[in-house]
Amino acid sequence: MASDYEIKSFNNKKEAEELLIKSRNRIDEIDNELFDLISQRTSLALDIALSKDYLGMPVYDKSREDEVHKKIDDFCEELGLDVDIIDQIVDMLTILNKNEQKKILRRNADGQY
Repeated sequence: MASDYEIKSFNNKKEAEELLIKSRNRIDEIDNELFDLISQRTSLALDIALSKDYLGMPVYDKSREDEVHKKIDDFCEELGLDVDIIDQIVDMLTILNKNEQKKILRRNADGQY
């Protein structure tokens, strides 16, 4: 990924300001897409929790998390991303999903679902 960067040279201050605004606007768009994807990802916790409950599986599935991290590590190497930071992001997404699964299973067990 780092090799895709092109050094920009500006003819004037206005060009630099316009690129800054354009880049920040694109980051805002990407952030909105990421939040939507995180919401979609988290909404799958219902299906996962109910399936695990029926199958007698615990919320924490080490083999699945290891599998996800292996895939992430391979992507990071391929794209030149910092694997430690991406692993932390994936860990946070996993915690978010597991917490949602636990809430769902508690509601289900309490008869409040």
